[in-house]
Amino acid sequence: MITDLGRIRNIGISAHIDSGKTTLTERILFYTGRIRAIHEVKGKDGVGATMDSMELERERGITIQSAATHTEWLDHQINIIDTPGHVDFTIEVERALKVLDGAILVLCSVAGVQSQSITVDRQMRRYNVPRVAFVNKCDRAGANPARVTEQLREKLKHNAVMMQIPIGLEDKLEGVIDLVKMRAFRFEGENGEQIIEGEIPASLKVEAELRREVMLDAASMFSDELMEALLEGTATEDMIHTAVRNGVLSTKLTPVFMGSAYKNKGVQLLLDAVTRYLPAPTDIDNTAIEVMRGGEEREFILSHSPEAGLVANAFKLEEGPYGQLTYVRVYQGTIRRSDDIYNSRTGKKVKVGRLGRMHASQMEEITEACSGDIIALFGVDCASGDTFTHGDRISLSSMHVPEPVVSLAIVPSDNKAANALSKALHRFTREDPTFRAHVDDETGDTIISGMGELHLEVYIERIKREFGAGVTSGAPQVKYRETITCPVDFDYTHKKQTGGSGQYAKIQGTLEPSDDGQFHFDNKVIGGNIPSEYISACEKGFAGSVDHGQFIGAPVQGLRVILRDGASHAVDSSDMAFQVACRAAVRKYYNHGKPVALEPLMLVSLEGPTEYQGEMIKTLMQRRGVIVGTTEDEGFVRVDANVPLAEMFGYASVLRSATAGKAEFTMEFARYAPAPAEVTEQLVKKFQDKRAEGH
Repeated sequence: MITDLGRIRNIGISAHIDSGKTTLTERILFYTGRIRAIHEVKGKDGVGATMDSMELERERGITIQSAATHTEWLDHQINIIDTPGHVDFTIEVERALKVLDGAILVLCSVAGVQSQSITVDRQMRRYNVPRVAFVNKCDRAGANPARVTEQLREKLKHNAVMMQIPIGLEDKLEGVIDLVKMRAFRFEGENGEQIIEGEIPASLKVEAELRREVMLDAASMFSDELMEALLEGTATEDMIHTAVRNGVLSTKLTPVFMGSAYKNKGVQLLLDAVTRYLPAPTDIDNTAIEVMRGGEEREFILSHSPEAGLVANAFKLEEGPYGQLTYVRVYQGTIRRSDDIYNSRTGKKVKVGRLGRMHASQMEEITEACSGDIIALFGVDCASGDTFTHGDRISLSSMHVPEPVVSLAIVPSDNKAANALSKALHRFTREDPTFRAHVDDETGDTIISGMGELHLEVYIERIKREFGAGVTSGAPQVKYRETITCPVDFDYTHKKQTGGSGQYAKIQGTLEPSDDGQFHFDNKVIGGNIPSEYISACEKGFAGSVDHGQFIGAPVQGLRVILRDGASHAVDSSDMAFQVACRAAVRKYYNHGKPVALEPLMLVSLEGPTEYQGEMIKTLMQRRGVIVGTTEDEGFVRVDANVPLAEMFGYASVLRSATAGKAEFTMEFARYAPAPAEVTEQLVKKFQDKRAEGH
């Protein structure tokens, strides 16, 4: 185990779907000696890529779960997380980025910066992750890494600079020219394992000089030493590397590398760049919050020292062949087998049984792990995002978890299947915070919710395969919301006398819309007309009312309650009386606030050949889509539109038939927006019918 933190790299590999992330990871594992043979994502040998260990991943040729592995290169330990490309599994990317120190952003040299590249880049910015870019598939027809670098600058606003130029392109790709060394590198042998270094071909010398000048200009902005050396003509390779590394760590420079993972070209030089430019754990300041005695909170920077108190973050749970696995990033201190550790959220003590280092679905047992490492714990009861310490009340910042937007009812075929379904849902909801399950109060149906059709489809398939539960599912349902659009005053008195002590509570105030979509409660009662001990009961009563609105029965999005006045009775008032009064006030006054139904609006991005632009736009317009942008680039067009989620079910097959399978789309949740009158009428009627039936 490497204990020098300066030689550890925790990196992620992220990109748009089908940009070759998993293929690249497979090559990295091969060249670093982690695996002995290369298998393709959809290879003819039927084995599948190492990191796609799930049967469904190999069948579909997509990554569904992020997978962790570790390897070594140039005396550095590299922990790698391969993340899914599809937006439905975005939580896997969020989880990985939160615990990583650096990332490789993989781009296709033909398609360039695609819609999911933009999403992934936005996520990386959220967690301030330094990155290098790898332009893959330079062997494909239409490959143009210079254009992709330009797109990185224009579309993603990166200060992107080419560190290499290709020797040949498309089927003539031979290797790359390193602009720091000013040498040519070719990759020979059956799997490109022999690196042949040589002179730059005469035909590329001028271009190499020009590109190097641009690279040096950009790099010198991050090192005064390099700038002076360039003026004096004494710049060395080390100076350039240091300057580029400074730029990467500040996230103000993105060095661009290139090659073809599939054709085994350029991957080893990318690995050199990972060890050279991406940050070690000690280069990143991670903050945590400690709860002091008396309840005060103190934010502080973790020390990275293996000798300091333990702070570790559980970022992913998984049930596998080895039982319950909890993936943990250790930020500070050391964790050893048989240690007693504490879950900061629950305060519970946990005994560390086994520790392991994961290599896709395989595991190597270890006895300890120290700060900077990513490992797996076995049989530890916790939730995703929990912090472990040796007893200190410390927690790390939470992860961004998007709300699910699609739901459907799922029915077990018999009692045996019902038990298996219950176990499956218990496990999956613990593993994936964007996958939710609940029993509908009104219908008694089990409802599962997730980020998209594919997300739920994959879980239903896993329920059937991994738990042997025969289930049938209903049509996907949209998760609607509702809100009021104007303030409404309320004045309500709850009074009940049924013998013995009665119930009395009087409340006055205002219900009004809130712009941030959250529930807010403002207490503006003065003079003690409502005694302070009943104020929290009022807040609880109002908060309980937002789960089911009075207009269409959907959760209320964005409501502010201002409690101004009221009255109580010395004997008959109680917590319960005020809670009942608040709920009844909402029932009585909510619909005076001109409520509207809200439907989820998705940002849909279509990409395909320009000749199908008309058809692509037509399919969106037929779905109440509003086009928000169109860009054309060398025979390809990208159309961005806002489309209601309700119109997007089954869209994949419609788009395929309209464009002969040549266009693809991604979508992600954009916002909630008022539903059209026709949809609102249907929702109101459905809600009223349910009420009339007594639900």
